[in-house]
Amino acid sequence: MTDSQITSKQAPQPKPWIEAIHAYVPGKSKGKDGRPLIKLSANENPLGTSEDALAARAQAPALYPDPDSTALREAIAAKHGLAAARVVMGTGSDELLNLAAQGYAGPGDEVIYVRYGFSVYDIAARRCGAVPVVAPDADYGTDVDALLALVTERTRVVFVANPNNPTGSYLPRGEITRLHAGLPADVLLVLDQAYGEYVAPEDDDGSLALAEAHDNVLVTRTFSKIFGLAGERIGWATGAPGIVATLNRIRGPFNVSNTGQAMALAALGDAAFVEASRLHNRDERARFVAKLDTLGNHGLRPLPSHANFVLVLFEGALTAEVAFEGLADRGYIVRWLPGQGLPQALRFTIGKPQDMDTIAEALREMAEAAQ
Repeated sequence: MTDSQITSKQAPQPKPWIEAIHAYVPGKSKGKDGRPLIKLSANENPLGTSEDALAARAQAPALYPDPDSTALREAIAAKHGLAAARVVMGTGSDELLNLAAQGYAGPGDEVIYVRYGFSVYDIAARRCGAVPVVAPDADYGTDVDALLALVTERTRVVFVANPNNPTGSYLPRGEITRLHAGLPADVLLVLDQAYGEYVAPEDDDGSLALAEAHDNVLVTRTFSKIFGLAGERIGWATGAPGIVATLNRIRGPFNVSNTGQAMALAALGDAAFVEASRLHNRDERARFVAKLDTLGNHGLRPLPSHANFVLVLFEGALTAEVAFEGLADRGYIVRWLPGQGLPQALRFTIGKPQDMDTIAEALREMAEAAQ
Protein backbone atom coordinates (compact mmCIF):
# COMPACT_ATOMS: atom_id res chain seq x y z
CA MET A 1 0.00 0.00 0.00
CA THR A 2 1.36 3.42 -0.96
CA ASP A 3 1.77 6.33 1.45
CA SER A 4 -1.06 8.19 -0.31
CA GLN A 5 -3.38 5.21 0.07
CA ILE A 6 -2.56 4.95 3.78
CA THR A 7 -3.14 8.66 4.30
CA SER A 8 -6.42 8.55 2.41
CA LYS A 9 -7.67 5.54 4.36
CA GLN A 10 -6.78 7.02 7.75
CA ALA A 11 -8.02 10.58 7.14
CA PRO A 12 -11.38 11.52 8.68
CA GLN A 13 -14.15 11.70 6.11
CA PRO A 14 -16.99 14.23 6.29
CA LYS A 15 -20.57 13.11 6.05
CA PRO A 16 -21.75 13.01 2.42
CA TRP A 17 -24.40 15.69 3.03
CA ILE A 18 -21.66 18.07 4.26
CA GLU A 19 -19.70 17.47 1.07
CA ALA A 20 -22.78 18.57 -0.91
CA ILE A 21 -22.86 22.04 0.68
CA HIS A 22 -21.81 25.02 -1.40
CA ALA A 23 -20.33 27.49 1.08
CA TYR A 24 -22.07 30.84 1.45
CA VAL A 25 -20.54 33.52 -0.78
CA PRO A 26 -20.65 36.99 0.83
CA GLY A 27 -20.91 40.23 -1.11
CA LYS A 28 -17.55 41.53 -2.30
CA SER A 29 -16.06 44.86 -1.26
CA LYS A 30 -13.05 45.05 -3.59
CA GLY A 31 -12.47 45.00 -7.32
CA LYS A 32 -10.42 42.39 -9.18
CA ASP A 33 -7.35 44.58 -8.75
CA GLY A 34 -7.85 44.74 -4.99
CA ARG A 35 -8.91 48.37 -4.80
CA PRO A 36 -11.75 49.19 -2.38
CA LEU A 37 -15.11 49.89 -4.00
CA ILE A 38 -18.26 51.54 -2.72
CA LYS A 39 -20.04 48.48 -1.38
CA LEU A 40 -23.68 48.07 -2.35
CA SER A 41 -23.59 44.28 -2.31
CA ALA A 42 -24.39 43.34 1.29
CA ASN A 43 -27.58 45.28 2.17
CA GLU A 44 -25.86 47.30 4.89
CA ASN A 45 -27.41 50.50 6.24
CA PRO A 46 -26.00 53.51 4.32
CA LEU A 47 -26.73 55.73 7.33
CA GLY A 48 -24.28 53.71 9.40
CA THR A 49 -25.03 53.01 13.06
CA SER A 50 -26.98 54.81 15.75
CA GLU A 51 -24.81 57.19 17.78
CA ASP A 52 -26.37 55.68 20.90
CA ALA A 53 -25.16 52.23 19.85
CA LEU A 54 -21.66 53.51 19.12
CA ALA A 55 -21.50 55.10 22.56
CA ALA A 56 -22.62 51.85 24.20
CA ARG A 57 -19.79 49.94 22.52
CA ALA A 58 -17.16 51.71 24.59
CA GLN A 59 -18.88 50.73 27.85
CA ALA A 60 -19.07 46.96 27.27
CA PRO A 61 -16.94 45.01 29.81
CA ALA A 62 -14.23 42.55 28.77
CA LEU A 63 -15.91 39.68 30.62
CA TYR A 64 -17.98 36.71 29.55
CA PRO A 65 -21.37 38.01 28.42
CA ASP A 66 -24.70 37.18 29.97
CA PRO A 67 -25.34 33.80 28.30
CA ASP A 68 -29.08 34.49 28.17
CA SER A 69 -28.86 38.10 26.90
CA THR A 70 -31.46 38.87 29.56
CA ALA A 71 -31.68 42.65 29.29
CA LEU A 72 -31.72 42.55 25.49
CA ARG A 73 -34.39 39.86 25.35
CA GLU A 74 -36.55 41.80 27.79
CA ALA A 75 -36.20 44.96 25.70
CA ILE A 76 -37.08 43.12 22.48
CA ALA A 77 -40.07 41.51 24.19
CA ALA A 78 -41.31 44.84 25.55
CA LYS A 79 -41.01 46.52 22.16
CA HIS A 80 -42.99 43.83 20.36
CA GLY A 81 -45.46 42.85 23.08
CA LEU A 82 -43.91 39.43 23.64
CA ALA A 83 -42.95 37.36 26.66
CA ALA A 84 -39.18 37.49 27.18
CA ALA A 85 -39.17 33.73 27.76
CA ARG A 86 -40.30 33.31 24.14
CA VAL A 87 -37.26 35.17 22.74
CA VAL A 88 -33.93 33.52 21.90
CA MET A 89 -30.77 35.28 20.73
CA GLY A 90 -28.40 34.14 18.00
CA THR A 91 -25.14 35.03 16.31
CA GLY A 92 -27.04 36.86 13.63
CA SER A 93 -30.29 35.36 12.42
CA ASP A 94 -28.16 32.95 10.34
CA GLU A 95 -27.34 30.93 13.46
CA LEU A 96 -31.03 30.69 14.34
CA LEU A 97 -31.99 29.56 10.83
CA ASN A 98 -29.40 26.79 11.02
CA LEU A 99 -30.54 25.82 14.52
CA ALA A 100 -34.15 25.59 13.38
CA ALA A 101 -33.21 23.04 10.74
CA GLN A 102 -30.87 21.21 13.10
CA GLY A 103 -33.47 21.05 15.85
CA TYR A 104 -36.33 19.75 13.72
CA ALA A 105 -34.87 17.98 10.67
CA GLY A 106 -32.30 15.30 10.00
CA PRO A 107 -31.28 12.60 7.52
CA GLY A 108 -34.26 11.52 5.41
CA ASP A 109 -36.36 14.57 6.32
CA GLU A 110 -37.23 17.36 3.89
CA VAL A 111 -36.81 21.12 4.17
CA ILE A 112 -38.76 23.31 1.72
CA TYR A 113 -37.93 26.81 0.54
CA VAL A 114 -38.73 28.85 -2.54
CA ARG A 115 -36.50 29.18 -5.59
CA TYR A 116 -34.53 32.44 -5.45
CA GLY A 117 -34.73 32.35 -1.66
CA PHE A 118 -31.94 33.09 0.82
CA SER A 119 -28.98 30.81 0.10
CA VAL A 120 -28.53 29.92 3.79
CA TYR A 121 -31.68 27.76 3.66
CA ASP A 122 -30.01 25.23 1.40
CA ILE A 123 -26.95 25.18 3.66
CA ALA A 124 -29.10 24.78 6.79
CA ALA A 125 -30.97 21.84 5.28
CA ARG A 126 -27.86 20.02 4.06
CA ARG A 127 -25.91 20.74 7.24
CA CYS A 128 -28.21 18.49 9.25
CA GLY A 129 -28.50 15.83 6.54
CA ALA A 130 -32.00 16.81 5.41
CA VAL A 131 -33.06 16.95 1.77
CA PRO A 132 -33.60 20.47 0.38
CA VAL A 133 -36.79 20.79 -1.68
CA VAL A 134 -37.11 23.87 -3.87
CA ALA A 135 -40.54 25.26 -4.74
CA PRO A 136 -41.14 27.08 -8.04
CA ASP A 137 -41.37 30.85 -7.82
CA ALA A 138 -44.10 33.23 -9.00
CA ASP A 139 -42.30 35.85 -11.11
CA TYR A 140 -39.34 35.68 -8.71
CA GLY A 141 -41.58 35.82 -5.65
CA THR A 142 -42.92 33.29 -3.14
CA ASP A 143 -45.79 31.09 -4.36
CA VAL A 144 -47.82 29.74 -1.43
CA ASP A 145 -49.57 27.09 -3.51
CA ALA A 146 -46.26 25.84 -4.91
CA LEU A 147 -44.87 25.49 -1.38
CA LEU A 148 -47.92 23.62 -0.09
CA ALA A 149 -47.93 21.29 -3.10
CA LEU A 150 -44.49 19.98 -2.10
CA VAL A 151 -45.36 19.11 1.50
CA THR A 152 -45.09 15.37 2.21
CA GLU A 153 -44.99 13.19 5.30
CA ARG A 154 -41.20 13.76 5.31
CA THR A 155 -41.48 17.57 5.46
CA ARG A 156 -40.19 19.00 8.72
CA VAL A 157 -39.32 22.65 8.06
CA VAL A 158 -40.51 25.32 5.62
CA PHE A 159 -38.41 28.48 5.24
CA VAL A 160 -39.99 31.70 3.96
CA ALA A 161 -38.22 35.07 3.90
CA ASN A 162 -40.63 37.99 4.00
CA PRO A 163 -39.46 40.30 2.46
CA ASN A 164 -37.54 37.81 0.38
CA ASN A 165 -33.81 38.03 -0.25
CA PRO A 166 -32.57 38.46 -2.98
CA THR A 167 -35.76 39.33 -4.89
CA GLY A 168 -37.43 41.80 -2.48
CA SER A 169 -40.87 40.23 -2.94
CA TYR A 170 -43.40 40.29 -0.11
CA LEU A 171 -46.36 38.15 0.96
CA PRO A 172 -49.24 40.03 2.61
CA ARG A 173 -50.80 38.89 5.87
CA GLY A 174 -53.51 36.84 4.19
CA GLU A 175 -51.00 34.76 2.22
CA ILE A 176 -48.81 34.12 5.28
CA THR A 177 -51.91 33.03 7.19
CA ARG A 178 -52.99 30.77 4.31
CA LEU A 179 -49.56 29.18 4.12
CA HIS A 180 -49.55 28.37 7.82
CA ALA A 181 -53.10 27.03 7.72
CA GLY A 182 -52.15 24.64 4.92
CA LEU A 183 -49.20 23.09 6.79
CA PRO A 184 -49.47 20.04 9.07
CA ALA A 185 -49.11 20.83 12.77
CA ASP A 186 -45.81 18.94 12.97
CA VAL A 187 -44.12 21.08 10.29
CA LEU A 188 -42.14 24.08 11.53
CA LEU A 189 -42.79 27.28 9.56
CA VAL A 190 -39.78 29.60 9.81
CA LEU A 191 -40.61 33.18 8.82
CA ASP A 192 -37.37 35.03 8.19
CA GLN A 193 -37.93 38.77 8.72
CA ALA A 194 -34.38 40.05 8.36
CA TYR A 195 -35.80 43.03 6.46
CA GLY A 196 -39.03 43.29 8.43
CA GLU A 197 -38.33 46.76 9.83
CA TYR A 198 -38.21 48.19 6.31
CA VAL A 199 -41.85 47.27 5.72
CA ALA A 200 -44.39 50.02 6.33
CA PRO A 201 -46.23 49.39 9.63
CA GLU A 202 -49.60 49.20 7.87
CA ASP A 203 -48.29 46.34 5.70
CA ASP A 204 -47.26 44.10 8.62
CA ASP A 205 -47.67 40.45 7.64
CA GLY A 206 -48.79 39.24 11.08
CA SER A 207 -45.87 36.85 11.59
CA LEU A 208 -45.21 37.78 15.22
CA ALA A 209 -48.86 37.27 16.14
CA LEU A 210 -48.83 33.94 14.30
CA ALA A 211 -45.78 32.79 16.27
CA GLU A 212 -47.45 33.79 19.52
CA ALA A 213 -50.66 31.92 18.72
CA HIS A 214 -49.30 28.64 17.35
CA ASP A 215 -46.82 25.95 18.34
CA ASN A 216 -45.20 25.50 14.92
CA VAL A 217 -44.10 29.00 13.91
CA LEU A 218 -40.69 30.61 14.43
CA VAL A 219 -39.98 34.22 13.41
CA THR A 220 -36.38 35.36 13.03
CA ARG A 221 -35.07 38.92 12.91
CA THR A 222 -31.67 40.61 12.93
CA PHE A 223 -29.85 43.74 14.03
CA SER A 224 -27.66 43.57 10.91
CA LYS A 225 -29.86 45.54 8.54
CA ILE A 226 -31.86 48.59 9.60
CA PHE A 227 -30.06 48.83 12.97
CA GLY A 228 -26.65 49.02 11.27
CA LEU A 229 -24.97 46.35 13.44
CA ALA A 230 -23.98 43.81 10.77
CA GLY A 231 -20.46 43.52 12.19
CA GLU A 232 -21.71 42.54 15.65
CA ARG A 233 -23.71 39.49 14.48
CA ILE A 234 -26.88 39.74 16.58
CA GLY A 235 -30.14 38.04 15.71
CA TRP A 236 -33.23 37.00 17.60
CA ALA A 237 -36.19 34.72 17.19
CA THR A 238 -39.54 34.14 18.82
CA GLY A 239 -41.85 31.17 18.92
CA ALA A 240 -43.61 28.76 21.23
CA PRO A 241 -41.82 27.86 24.48
CA GLY A 242 -40.97 24.39 23.15
CA ILE A 243 -39.28 25.79 20.04
CA VAL A 244 -37.33 28.36 22.04
CA ALA A 245 -36.22 25.66 24.48
CA THR A 246 -34.98 23.52 21.59
CA LEU A 247 -32.92 26.34 20.12
CA ASN A 248 -31.51 27.23 23.53
CA ARG A 249 -30.29 23.66 23.97
CA ILE A 250 -28.18 23.73 20.84
CA ARG A 251 -27.08 27.35 20.43
CA GLY A 252 -23.64 28.56 21.48
CA PRO A 253 -23.48 29.18 25.27
CA PHE A 254 -22.09 32.75 24.96
CA ASN A 255 -23.22 33.42 21.42
CA VAL A 256 -23.87 37.18 21.72
CA SER A 257 -20.94 39.23 23.00
CA ASN A 258 -21.07 41.90 25.69
CA THR A 259 -20.41 44.51 23.02
CA GLY A 260 -23.16 43.12 20.83
CA GLN A 261 -25.69 43.03 23.65
CA ALA A 262 -24.89 46.59 24.73
CA MET A 263 -24.99 48.02 21.21
CA ALA A 264 -28.18 46.18 20.28
CA LEU A 265 -29.91 47.36 23.44
CA ALA A 266 -28.97 50.97 22.66
CA ALA A 267 -29.90 50.63 18.98
CA LEU A 268 -33.29 49.22 19.91
CA GLY A 269 -33.96 52.30 22.00
CA ASP A 270 -33.04 54.75 19.24
CA ALA A 271 -36.39 54.78 17.46
CA ALA A 272 -35.53 58.00 15.61
CA PHE A 273 -32.55 56.39 13.87
CA VAL A 274 -34.60 53.36 12.84
CA GLU A 275 -37.41 55.50 11.44
CA ALA A 276 -34.95 57.76 9.61
CA SER A 277 -33.36 54.66 8.07
CA ARG A 278 -36.74 53.29 6.98
CA LEU A 279 -37.83 56.56 5.39
CA HIS A 280 -34.47 57.08 3.68
CA ASN A 281 -34.73 53.61 2.19
CA ARG A 282 -38.35 54.10 1.11
CA ASP A 283 -37.64 57.37 -0.65
CA GLU A 284 -34.33 56.44 -2.26
CA ARG A 285 -35.64 53.08 -3.39
CA ALA A 286 -38.58 54.79 -5.09
CA ARG A 287 -36.29 57.32 -6.80
CA PHE A 288 -33.91 54.61 -8.00
CA VAL A 289 -36.70 52.40 -9.33
CA ALA A 290 -38.28 55.37 -11.13
CA LYS A 291 -34.99 56.04 -12.92
CA LEU A 292 -34.62 52.40 -13.93
CA ASP A 293 -38.21 52.21 -15.12
CA THR A 294 -37.22 54.65 -17.87
CA LEU A 295 -34.75 52.02 -19.11
CA GLY A 296 -37.41 49.40 -19.75
CA ASN A 297 -36.98 49.80 -23.49
CA HIS A 298 -33.38 48.66 -22.96
CA GLY A 299 -34.49 45.51 -21.16
CA LEU A 300 -33.88 46.56 -17.55
CA ARG A 301 -36.67 45.48 -15.20
CA PRO A 302 -36.51 46.34 -11.47
CA LEU A 303 -38.63 43.95 -9.41
CA PRO A 304 -40.98 45.39 -6.76
CA SER A 305 -39.15 45.44 -3.42
CA HIS A 306 -40.14 45.84 0.22
CA ALA A 307 -36.53 45.57 1.44
CA ASN A 308 -33.44 47.79 1.37
CA PHE A 309 -32.36 46.54 -2.04
CA VAL A 310 -33.73 46.16 -5.55
CA LEU A 311 -33.19 43.18 -7.84
CA VAL A 312 -32.89 44.31 -11.45
CA LEU A 313 -33.33 41.92 -14.37
CA PHE A 314 -31.27 42.50 -17.52
CA GLU A 315 -33.39 41.19 -20.37
CA GLY A 316 -31.95 43.23 -23.26
CA ALA A 317 -28.64 43.78 -25.02
CA LEU A 318 -26.89 44.84 -21.80
CA THR A 319 -26.20 41.75 -19.69
CA ALA A 320 -25.97 41.62 -15.91
CA GLU A 321 -22.36 40.48 -16.08
CA VAL A 322 -21.30 43.36 -18.32
CA ALA A 323 -23.17 45.84 -16.11
CA PHE A 324 -21.54 44.32 -13.00
CA GLU A 325 -18.06 44.77 -14.48
CA GLY A 326 -18.89 48.25 -15.77
CA LEU A 327 -20.05 49.41 -12.36
CA ALA A 328 -16.91 47.97 -10.76
CA ASP A 329 -14.84 50.00 -13.21
CA ARG A 330 -16.75 53.06 -11.99
CA GLY A 331 -16.04 52.28 -8.34
CA TYR A 332 -19.14 50.32 -7.27
CA ILE A 333 -19.61 46.72 -6.23
CA VAL A 334 -23.12 45.24 -6.37
CA ARG A 335 -24.37 41.66 -6.14
CA TRP A 336 -24.30 39.43 -9.21
CA LEU A 337 -25.99 36.10 -8.44
CA PRO A 338 -25.21 33.39 -11.03
CA GLY A 339 -24.65 30.94 -8.16
CA GLN A 340 -28.30 31.38 -7.15
CA GLY A 341 -29.65 30.83 -10.64
CA LEU A 342 -29.84 34.54 -11.40
CA PRO A 343 -27.10 35.24 -13.97
CA GLN A 344 -29.50 37.72 -15.60
CA ALA A 345 -29.87 39.89 -12.49
CA LEU A 346 -28.05 42.29 -10.21
CA ARG A 347 -29.07 43.17 -6.67
CA PHE A 348 -28.51 46.78 -5.65
CA THR A 349 -28.41 47.78 -2.00
CA ILE A 350 -30.08 51.17 -1.56
CA GLY A 351 -27.24 53.52 -0.63
CA LYS A 352 -26.72 57.25 -0.43
CA PRO A 353 -28.59 59.49 -2.91
CA GLN A 354 -25.52 60.49 -4.91
CA ASP A 355 -24.44 56.87 -5.28
CA MET A 356 -27.84 55.73 -6.51
CA ASP A 357 -27.93 58.61 -9.01
CA THR A 358 -24.44 57.74 -10.28
CA ILE A 359 -25.36 54.08 -10.69
CA ALA A 360 -28.61 54.86 -12.51
CA GLU A 361 -26.77 57.14 -14.93
CA ALA A 362 -24.03 54.55 -15.46
CA LEU A 363 -26.65 51.90 -16.28
CA ARG A 364 -28.24 54.27 -18.78
CA GLU A 365 -24.90 54.88 -20.48
CA MET A 366 -24.08 51.16 -20.65
CA ALA A 367 -27.57 50.22 -21.87
CA GLU A 368 -27.48 52.79 -24.66
CA ALA A 369 -23.98 51.72 -25.69
CA ALA A 370 -25.04 48.07 -25.83
CA GLN A 371 -27.79 48.64 -28.44
